Amino acid sequence: MANGKMLLTPLTVGPYKLRNRVVMAPLTRTRAGDRNVPREMNVVYYRQRATAGLIIGEATSVSPFGYGYYGTPGIHTEEQRDAWKRITDAVHEEGGLMFLQLWHVGRISHVDLQPGGVLPVSASAIRPLGSALTRDGLKPHPTPRALRPEEIAAVIEEYRRGARLSMEAGFDGVEVHGANGYLPDQFLNSGSNNRTDEWGGPIENRARFLLAITDAVAEVWGPDRVGVRLSPANHHGDIEDASRSETYSYAVRELNKRKLAYLHLVSPRVDGAEDAKTSMDLGPERFRPLITGKTRLIVAGGYKPADAESLLGRGIADAVAFGRLFISNPDLPNRIASDAPLNAYDRKTFYARGVEGYIDYPTLEAAEVFQAVNQ
Repeated sequence: MANGKMLLTPLTVGPYKLRNRVVMAPLTRTRAGDRNVPREMNVVYYRQRATAGLIIGEATSVSPFGYGYYGTPGIHTEEQRDAWKRITDAVHEEGGLMFLQLWHVGRISHVDLQPGGVLPVSASAIRPLGSALTRDGLKPHPTPRALRPEEIAAVIEEYRRGARLSMEAGFDGVEVHGANGYLPDQFLNSGSNNRTDEWGGPIENRARFLLAITDAVAEVWGPDRVGVRLSPANHHGDIEDASRSETYSYAVRELNKRKLAYLHLVSPRVDGAEDAKTSMDLGPERFRPLITGKTRLIVAGGYKPADAESLLGRGIADAVAFGRLFISNPDLPNRIASDAPLNAYDRKTFYARGVEGYIDYPTLEAAEVFQAVNQ
């Protein structure tokens, strides 16, 4: 066992052998350029973090109507695809692996972010609390428009096209973003879905959209190069459900049947991007027995390395995704191996636009060189 740490041991995920179990979580950083195209600073950012066993690229919209935050990237145009290719090339040059998280925010948007200023779409016309980040700052979410049955197939096709463009961009796989109150979550949960057709009502119908987009993506990639992220305890995006345990247990069981590369569960320790205080019994321990076969379980939740070691040691997770610690520690696996101090992160720069707080956090090696030069 590397340095006595399970986090640093290899793990087979689908057809890939991860060099460690330190996964970089998908992190919205609002650093994309015009037309939602990744920029050169994004190439540097991901290259710096390529020592992760797996990088899950930030949430990336599959549709021009799928944006909820100004400055986030897309994967629905060839220009975006080509820009992402520079990033995957950089990660592969460093020996890394990278999946892309496919995203549609649904109602967590604003007319200012929609082409032609139209209303955002959702499972139902239920207005969520909260605000969208527009070019002009935060603006309250409007009441969305419910997708018509004939439109849902087109949205599923947008996921399929996003999966295809991701493959052309050189990614090693994709993750369906089914968490944090975005469009698949809006269909899944009864508090945001009051439909009476085949896409609403009982859990079998409410889960249909999540499963349909997963199947569409898997048809492109093969199921063993597809992951899905869920957040059973999440309230972000004003998500509520009459029976969370039943809803997410059904979703996990159905996804497990598809023999995916992994399921990625957000623990109750965080809600959206914030720490959470909750007593809900919806952590990875509840869902671990439902995940069988070769499908791996990745767990995220604001964990420190020692917490992650405990999860792995108890068999609750196969790998652990780190978000904030990867923001501030581009060489996180190396720091874990050396028991080195971790850089503190600066929340004020999480969703900024420039390089500060993005590509200027020092690696351990750079910090040691700086210290030696200045002695």
